[in-house]
Amino acid sequence: MSEYQAADPDLGVLAAQVLFSVQRELFTALAEQGFDDIQPRAGAVLAYLRADGIRASELARVSGQHKQVIGSLVDDLERLGYVERKPDPGDRRAKLICPTERGLFQMEAAVSIMRAIEERHAKALGRQEYAAFKTALRRVADLQREIQPDSRDARTRSGRLGDQ
Repeated sequence: MSEYQAADPDLGVLAAQVLFSVQRELFTALAEQGFDDIQPRAGAVLAYLRADGIRASELARVSGQHKQVIGSLVDDLERLGYVERKPDPGDRRAKLICPTERGLFQMEAAVSIMRAIEERHAKALGRQEYAAFKTALRRVADLQREIQPDSRDARTRSGRLGDQ
């Protein structure tokens, strides 16, 4: 590692530091509140779950995860009693992933914990600076998603579609 990298970490390093630290704090606090059976990887579902339900395909899209990964996470969360699959009233062929009562309690706890984390940072930086930081970070995330090639397209282009 060069001195430059050590003194000025790149976007990926900074994003990972924030993500992993926030995940640790969130899931430690959730465990202390009785939600000790969920792992941080379940965040790909839990972070985007809606009280009225959401389709697995939409979870995959908004989380950036493959449908198979989301399906596996939903299976795990269903076994643990956090979600259930229900028919989508708008399309009988589709299913909605809906939080159970335990799932709703977990969602409320997570919102409260995240609010406290954000409040701490807003106090430390100042409300205006923190709001500007979140706005800029959201814009960077949106820009990054726009240029991110679909991994299925990349595999197809490289001729490795069947290697999965």
